[in-house]
Amino acid sequence: MAQAKENNPTPRAKAPAAPKAAAANGTAPAGEKRTRPTTRRPYYNRRPRRAQQPKEAATPIHIYPLGGLGEVGKNMTVYECNGDMIIVDCGLVFPDSEMFGVDMVIPDFTFVVQNKDKIKGLLITHGHEDHIGSIPYLLQKISLPVYGTRLTCGLIKNKLEEFGLAGKTKFVEIVPRQKIKLGCFTVEPIHVNHSIPDAVAFAIDSPAGTIIQTGDFKIDYTPLACGVTDLSTLSEYGQRGVLALLSDSTNAERPGFTATEQKVAAGVRSLFARARNKRIIIATFASNIYRVQQIIDLAVEDGRKVAFSGRSMVNNTAMAQELGYMHIPEGTLISVDELNQYPPEQVVLVTTGSQGEPLSALSRMASCSHRQVRVGPGDFIIISANPIPGNEKSVTKIVNGLLLLGAEVIYESMYDVHVSGHACQEEQKLMLTLTKPKYFLPVHGEYKQLKKHAITAASLGIPTSNILIAENGSNVILSQDEMKLGEPVTAGAVMVDGLGVGDVGNVVLRDRKHLSEDGLVIIVATVDSKTGKVLAGPDLVSRGFVYVRENESLMDGAQSIVENALDDSFKNEHQAVLRAELSYPVSLGDDARGNITRLDNAIDNFADRIADAENALQNLEQQKQAAEVEVAKPFAQEEELAEKSARLSELNALLNIDRSSAQDSPEKTEETPTTRPSVLAALEEKVNQPEPVKPFKSYLDKEGR
Repeated sequence: MAQAKENNPTPRAKAPAAPKAAAANGTAPAGEKRTRPTTRRPYYNRRPRRAQQPKEAATPIHIYPLGGLGEVGKNMTVYECNGDMIIVDCGLVFPDSEMFGVDMVIPDFTFVVQNKDKIKGLLITHGHEDHIGSIPYLLQKISLPVYGTRLTCGLIKNKLEEFGLAGKTKFVEIVPRQKIKLGCFTVEPIHVNHSIPDAVAFAIDSPAGTIIQTGDFKIDYTPLACGVTDLSTLSEYGQRGVLALLSDSTNAERPGFTATEQKVAAGVRSLFARARNKRIIIATFASNIYRVQQIIDLAVEDGRKVAFSGRSMVNNTAMAQELGYMHIPEGTLISVDELNQYPPEQVVLVTTGSQGEPLSALSRMASCSHRQVRVGPGDFIIISANPIPGNEKSVTKIVNGLLLLGAEVIYESMYDVHVSGHACQEEQKLMLTLTKPKYFLPVHGEYKQLKKHAITAASLGIPTSNILIAENGSNVILSQDEMKLGEPVTAGAVMVDGLGVGDVGNVVLRDRKHLSEDGLVIIVATVDSKTGKVLAGPDLVSRGFVYVRENESLMDGAQSIVENALDDSFKNEHQAVLRAELSYPVSLGDDARGNITRLDNAIDNFADRIADAENALQNLEQQKQAAEVEVAKPFAQEEELAEKSARLSELNALLNIDRSSAQDSPEKTEETPTTRPSVLAALEEKVNQPEPVKPFKSYLDKEGR
């Protein structure tokens, strides 16, 4: 007990009662802080904590670029959100020098056809071929309403009429700042400047956010028509918040601003004055309505008539006049057939072919194959366009051809005859600054241009993690939370060769390239299918291989080799036939080599069986011949005996006659001593005379067999 008391601590002194009473009365002594009573609710009376609601995942939107990335042209983009889809643009690209015989290249529509029930419409930014050229091929596969501005719809209708689709397609004309509802998407067209009227960008609003796709644009403060790019609307969307911006990257490598179209008018006017007494031929894009209108105005100032050459140029200008986008004074327009009726200094010919297209009007003029126009020293030719990347060689070829004919040619950057319709770096910066996108995807350009545009965006403060250089077929998934890539979709290039769409693939192009590099040798021979003998030939036909007249010994040696090869090939004819017939049912799996070995053994066995059968047939033939000889012997012996019996009977008859005559006239016996011996000699000669051997067939015929 004592130890326990020692280990216990000293008890606390009790507080005086007065302070407690004071605290109970709500008063505290001077110099002491009043304390609040610390009372807690019983656990069964406590309020339960509110459970935290899980954060809802942001709605995603999928962007599928099917063309236009890593290339200039073939623009096509699909958007998907909440099960609805829309398509923006559907263009083509012209083939490069490695695509032998290909007329154009269009996107692969496999993904679109697979999801045709989800697609609400096709929206078009403007009427250039790299944005509308593939529409007829798409509408041949699926039916879609087409949304575009008035001029854009007119250009598309011209194309569809050639395919017989104009009357089957629903067109919806749109105007800037008038919104369109397509499923869960709300799309607002925004006016932008470009080298063609009625170009628009699209603000695509969806449950995931707003995406702006600029299409082809530039910012021209002194445009020829249609007003300046709608910067205020772009800025309004930037204030509200833009999820992503897809912007034109064509001129991302060029600093500064793109020149105004007014500059072209001044440059072409000076060239008109320089041409003086020459005929003027100007090549430009058929869809560049602004440029064509400038040329018409300058021709009227100079007192010249205007003619159009090229199917697309004639169709587009007629449509533009009908819709009110082009104005030609009465009496100014003439046909190409009337050109030669006017002096050279009184006419201007506006033609296609500024990109070196092989079948264009300017190309045919350069090759002297145009039916109405012959180019010569009296012509002043202006190519009012810059070559699209990949077309430089084609354009150079046409320029050289025109110069060789004696014409004076103005091309590329020699004078101010062309300005780009695409934004340069400063205009791209202005677009990024106004829209303030969270994510940025550069589009419409080769990879180097996309990369440069991405660098420009990063310089303006957009995080590099929010910038994506995608590829054709990418599945870009955007939401307010993140940007990521999903499973890619089918995308690629489909080549159009004449009426064939997709008939030409990489293998065909490779073979065409080999033919262009190595030439072709064709062997012609007539062979008897039964005997395997060569009845005529072989003859060797060479195209693009060697010059035959200078290499006759080579061709003769090749012909001898072919003859020997033909002889060798028909020695084992049965084996070759069996290999061809038995090769198809064999299933080549993992043990393909074993299957092939077994197939070869089977073919060899069949060949041995055939050889044995042929030997057996030969033996049977020999046995048949021997049997025929044996069968014929009894008949021959029987006939021989019958003949000998007949001869003996005849001999006996003659002997009897001689005896009777000798008895009747004995007196004359001495007078004719030589009669009997002569008769006997004749009979002996007849008996001993050999009879000709008759063939076996005669015996068979005799017996009726």
